Amino acid sequence: MTDQTMSAPSNIPHPRAIGPQELGRILRAGWEDFRKAPQFGLFFAAFYVVGGIILFYGFITLGQPFWFIPFMVGFPIIAPFAAVGLYDVSRRMERGEALEWGSILGVLVAQRHRQLPLMAVVVIIAFGFWVILARVIFALFFSQTGIGGASLGMLVSWNGFGMLVVGTAVGAAIAAALFSVTVISLPLLLDREVDFITAMITSYTTVVENPRVMLSWAALIAGLLFAAMIPAFLGLLVVLPVLGHASWHMYRAVLPD
Repeated sequence: MTDQTMSAPSNIPHPRAIGPQELGRILRAGWEDFRKAPQFGLFFAAFYVVGGIILFYGFITLGQPFWFIPFMVGFPIIAPFAAVGLYDVSRRMERGEALEWGSILGVLVAQRHRQLPLMAVVVIIAFGFWVILARVIFALFFSQTGIGGASLGMLVSWNGFGMLVVGTAVGAAIAAALFSVTVISLPLLLDREVDFITAMITSYTTVVENPRVMLSWAALIAGLLFAAMIPAFLGLLVVLPVLGHASWHMYRAVLPD
């Protein structure tokens, strides 16, 4: 199969169960892929690092740094798309194929004719829904303030603490739901000829088949991403590529040929 041409639909095997010990192996495999070809990981991660810095200073300039928090909480919702190019790098390494910029970027361009853009729509809708909910939660705790009057100082009040707890729980629930339908579907859509609904069902089935492992994987991803954003987003230059490559190896672990 080539990425530029349509092929017959792929047969999808039933996801297999894996043990918690696999997580260490998967992370090590992700690190090894990044170490072997760091230029690709740094390239794709740089877009998110620069975007995060621009977004942060944009809110500062508008006098509303408070509203950067919902975007940080919601970042794990959109982060998987940072890894699409890295999936192809890991796939090429696995097959012993050459790693060339033209081929890798060409695969990404070719996805516009396939099913990945439809998954992008699902993720964008979910992220937009989270932003709307964040504003609703703010209004519930600070109904007298108004959105324009939001400030970081509000977080040290009891209402601010309550809002953070509720907002984080709601954001985590949305991220968990989206994680369950994207964790396997994104590399699957890149690797095989399937429709995005089948890919989401397969991803959900994988999570159901491996609840403890996938819960640990989701918590690990979220924790590493948040930690990587603290030092001016610069940690994402390493964490995003490693997690992206590792996500490919997670896909191969649960859906082998």
